[in-house]
Amino acid sequence: MTTPRRVTIRDVAGQAGVSVATVSRVLAGDYPVLAATRNKVMRAVRDLDYVPNAHARALSAARPGAIAIVVNSVAVPYYAYIAQGVEEQAAQEGRLSLICTTGGDTGRELSIVQSLREQRAEAVILVGSVVVDEEYRKRMSEYAHALAAAGSRLVLCGRPPLGERVPALVVGFDNTGGAHAVTAHLLSAGHRRILYLGLRPGHTTSDSRVAGYRSALAAHGVPADPALEVEGEFSRDAGYTAMNGRLAAGPPDFTAVFAGNDLIAAGAIQALREHGLRVPEDMSIVGYDDVSPAQDLRLTTVHLPHDELGRAAVRLALGRLTTSPLTLGTHIVVRDSVRPLAPR
Repeated sequence: MTTPRRVTIRDVAGQAGVSVATVSRVLAGDYPVLAATRNKVMRAVRDLDYVPNAHARALSAARPGAIAIVVNSVAVPYYAYIAQGVEEQAAQEGRLSLICTTGGDTGRELSIVQSLREQRAEAVILVGSVVVDEEYRKRMSEYAHALAAAGSRLVLCGRPPLGERVPALVVGFDNTGGAHAVTAHLLSAGHRRILYLGLRPGHTTSDSRVAGYRSALAAHGVPADPALEVEGEFSRDAGYTAMNGRLAAGPPDFTAVFAGNDLIAAGAIQALREHGLRVPEDMSIVGYDDVSPAQDLRLTTVHLPHDELGRAAVRLALGRLTTSPLTLGTHIVVRDSVRPLAPR
């Protein structure tokens, strides 16, 4: 059987109707190129499923570079713990770590990745939730191809793949499964009216947690009630504001709360206490992530393998692991924030 011929950079140039040098400049990102020309080249790269030859990657491996991690904020424990795992593994591999923050701005994230590509980062690791629209997917896919062409790698950590033909590695965790399990924990304790705090339509992390919450309700024969799903950011202030507003409107029409993360839970617990409600005697509550302040609050929550997520992202980028997408497990940490309801 004849082995398929490898697509070359000359094939890409011919398909795009430009010179080999122009293709090289577009993929390297180190020379100004007209947007229309760049789009033609990247379309040819996608259509031909062009993969750079091993020579560029060999050159990159011979000159270890920086491992860059791009997060929403280093002030949020979820991101900080994963960044710590990246830094520790990178140090073991003899690499320098760079940490960049986006403030949740997808435009800034794209600009940072472009800059890191121009700076020849050996790997770029994107962490956490993102709102994925077609323009974002298109541009990030182009950057993934450009990074690969330069011997670098793009790693998506805790977010979904960009597409089958995009050269981006993926490491994540069972986000939906964890949400299903912790909701089932509340249902098994007899709770049927469970308030969900932290609905963020379009955000990948929130969407998958809400999916787990809803699937657990369905599995226990409990109809989902949109009135029990409350929008809000993944922050302590948002948790406090949402719960305070809910309680100010009248007596709670729910017996338990699933907070989208532990920070939301902390804010919600503060509001509950200010309204004279005790946890778990008067209200049960669970969180997600297992970060500070979950232990101090004795909060039942879903544990994420933060450190291993960061370490696995580096190992994938450097070829130490070959399984992608790689999914790590989650589990419930049971503490003292859930009270079983007496049978009716």
